[in-house]
Amino acid sequence: MVVLPVFLQAPWVHLHPVSACLFTFVLLGLGFGLVQFGGQRWSQAGSLLVGVSGSWLGGCLFWGWLRSYPVLHLPVEAVALPLAFVGLDTRWRVGAGFYLACLLGTGFTDLMMVFTGVMNRWPLVVGATFQNAPELLHQTAEELLKPWPAFLLILAAVLIVLLARLMRVRANLNSPSGSMWLVASAALTTTLWIDGLFLLTALLQPRLSGLI
Repeated sequence: MVVLPVFLQAPWVHLHPVSACLFTFVLLGLGFGLVQFGGQRWSQAGSLLVGVSGSWLGGCLFWGWLRSYPVLHLPVEAVALPLAFVGLDTRWRVGAGFYLACLLGTGFTDLMMVFTGVMNRWPLVVGATFQNAPELLHQTAEELLKPWPAFLLILAAVLIVLLARLMRVRANLNSPSGSMWLVASAALTTTLWIDGLFLLTALLQPRLSGLI
């Protein structure tokens, strides 16, 4: 559910942002339907899909129309933040936990982009031609291998792993919110692997990083 918005949504929103944005309502409808009519067995899956729809909508709005303005990335991704907080104490808590964990992962990513200088290059990369973008991506990725940026990235990765582990500990307390913490832990950890995959691809085969 983290990989889907990244690897399906990214190329889709480049080709047709309006239809990608409207797909939010498909996810919402399916999620509500599973919760209302699927019984206990499918209730958590429906809640999760509702959480995915929040991440999907924020991604579509940013990557479809605002991707040249990196400072707006986190605020736009946080479009469903108030609803997510309200949902934490309801039957929608699994979806709320998923959305908030993804948003936390996005926050880590953007913060590291600021500290390592990637944020300054972002408008150049997304505004580059198809021929020039891979070269800019590769150059930017190489900058991250220098000692100070590499140290910051390792530190952020360690913090994410520790936070995910704390979430898993909370999930094992047999509380009503156990499933929410487990889903949040998985979402946060997966965000880390996706960021690592983008970095590795930008280093080894930058033409495949055209999703950005």
